[in-house]
Amino acid sequence: MTTGYISIGSNIDRDKNIPSSLNAIKQLFGDIIVSSVYETAPVGFDGDNFYNLIVGFQSQLEAKAIAKQLKQIELDHGRTHNSQKFSSRTLDLDLVLYGDQIIHEGRLQIPRDEIEHYAFVLEPLAEVAGASQHPVSKKNYADMWRQFDKSGLQQKKIKVDWLSV
Repeated sequence: MTTGYISIGSNIDRDKNIPSSLNAIKQLFGDIIVSSVYETAPVGFDGDNFYNLIVGFQSQLEAKAIAKQLKQIELDHGRTHNSQKFSSRTLDLDLVLYGDQIIHEGRLQIPRDEIEHYAFVLEPLAEVAGASQHPVSKKNYADMWRQFDKSGLQQKKIKVDWLSV
């Protein structure tokens, strides 16, 4: 079994779409590990704040098959094929890590660059996989988070009543 991590984000009907996506992910993979939920301002555009979190899971599937299933969950939650990168969204599911694999095949990029660049990915990843190592830099995520530039950080951990997966 390979351990993978999915970044989840939503700023449209987020109290409905994120719990629903967690249920869909749990149906695919069984037991999952869920980070805290972080509320963050949108990056690159004006819009409502996002909820972001990381989910850990185990699977024997290939990364490409998992990415395809995640895309279908997004579509099932109202995301369109032609959605812009920096725009509001019902649901954004990205396979950010899959074991120690390094994959660069079209849109499938593992590990995702977002891990090193965005607090809304790195902080929850450090929370659930702090001792794990980045497959390229070989740094563990807890150390990466400690070293992350937090100046001007507008992200806060929040409590949500639906987080009982």
